[in-house]
Amino acid sequence: MTLHRLREMRAQGEKITMLTCYDASFARLLDSCELDCLLVGDSLGMVLQGQSSTVPVTLDEMAYHTRCVARGNRHAWLLSDLPFGSYQESLDQCMRSSVALMQAGAQMIKLEGGGWTTEAVHFLTQRGIPVCAHLGLTPQSVHALGGYRVQGRDADGAATLRQHARELSEAGATMLVLELVPTALAAEITEANPQLITVGIGAGNVTAAQVLVLHDMLGITAGKLPRFVRNFMATGASIEQAVRLFVSEVKSGRFPDNGQHGF
Repeated sequence: MTLHRLREMRAQGEKITMLTCYDASFARLLDSCELDCLLVGDSLGMVLQGQSSTVPVTLDEMAYHTRCVARGNRHAWLLSDLPFGSYQESLDQCMRSSVALMQAGAQMIKLEGGGWTTEAVHFLTQRGIPVCAHLGLTPQSVHALGGYRVQGRDADGAATLRQHARELSEAGATMLVLELVPTALAAEITEANPQLITVGIGAGNVTAAQVLVLHDMLGITAGKLPRFVRNFMATGASIEQAVRLFVSEVKSGRFPDNGQHGF
């Protein structure tokens, strides 16, 4: 998979699939199921480390897991999260952190937030580092946002998200995760920014791509799952079958179903 091919898929209306991944064994399995993208997410703080949020995850930990996934991956496009505190201080810090993840095997880095991140996106993309932005519910800012709640419900919030998406696109971002935003707003942002590969998680089925946390879609996450998550192991006889079902359901447009998994 290449960035050029992902852009072609977006232009042609072919849905793009993505799951989080944290180790070489799962990378080999997911890659064999023909997933388009793997994301080494800082969600590992919760699903692997037992943390209450993504905030404690360090850059060294992200680089370690990125190396592990890169060793097992052969075909999928590989993204890696810049963790909390690794890019907010300065452009130089952002660059150093991005280089660490790219040298570990990432093909694209992901960072959270809009407005202040525009300069960082421009800085990185001008230096040959592909960037995936992230708007809506941004887990690294969960305390400032007041918890895990839908973003952009009111007119002011929706206008801010539209503006930030446009600015991030103009700054050079190629992908944009939209997490926990109303389906209608996700559709507006996707349509208004055709050069952006929008990636939905709790944003309905209107985005160019869909992503879920691996442990969530396998039904092994402790506690109550978000309403937008589907346990694909409930109908799959094996992990491989569950992943293949996820790929098939996203490609066909059957997942997510806006009636159950949109806002």
